[in-house]
Amino acid sequence: MKSKVCWTHAWLVLAAGVVCLAFTLSMSAQVQTKTTTTSGKATVQTQVESGEVVAVSGNDLVVKMSDGSLRHFTNVSESARVTVDGQKLGIHDLKPGMKLQRTITTTTTPKTITTVQSVTGTVWFITPPNSVILTLADGKNQQFKIPKNQKFNVNGQMVDAWGLRKGMTINATKVVEVPVTDVALTRSVTGEMPPPPPPPPADVPILVVEEVVVPVEVAQAAPAPAALPKTGSQLPLIGLLGLLSLASAFGLRTARKSR
Repeated sequence: MKSKVCWTHAWLVLAAGVVCLAFTLSMSAQVQTKTTTTSGKATVQTQVESGEVVAVSGNDLVVKMSDGSLRHFTNVSESARVTVDGQKLGIHDLKPGMKLQRTITTTTTPKTITTVQSVTGTVWFITPPNSVILTLADGKNQQFKIPKNQKFNVNGQMVDAWGLRKGMTINATKVVEVPVTDVALTRSVTGEMPPPPPPPPADVPILVVEEVVVPVEVAQAAPAPAALPKTGSQLPLIGLLGLLSLASAFGLRTARKSR
């Protein structure tokens, strides 16, 4: 007899477990859930950065920022685009001297996600303040956990879990509000080509280099002087020599006589 009672108790426990499992599996199908999202006032923050392209090497970019600092952008994506004079340019189209400006817009929107769960049924079993088993419109029983401070509408009156009785037809609504923040970032980069060199002022003459041929005088050799004309003869010389000979002979003769 004792063994029979134990088996009966075991079957009751097993049956209760199966019923609870059935309640759990069918709960999501019986509860009506409605979710709505409301948005608050969005705040927009804009950040502008500007600089000048210093060097481009492959997908690496060096920009001199407006504050004088150098920023090295490595592995710039091939899909990144810069709007210059209405044209979309990639990283390989950038040239030193180009002016770049990046605008980052951050939009922050507060939102509230409201989830409303409602159920209507007849109390079949109540375990206050934790759970209640309701008989739903389709004739099936379903177990629900009772949230803290949950109120039930019974014939227009709001009561808590301790005020429920078997056979009461109740309507319960659970409202859950979850605040979230939606942050959206948008980036846009624009640029402009370096300006061309300025033309010279109109009142300043343009220097033109012309080739000037300077004549070179070549010194000519002076002509050889003409032969001197013969202006004398050898007769005076011969006469002088004869006079000297006579004087010598006269001297020798005088010398002999004196001896």
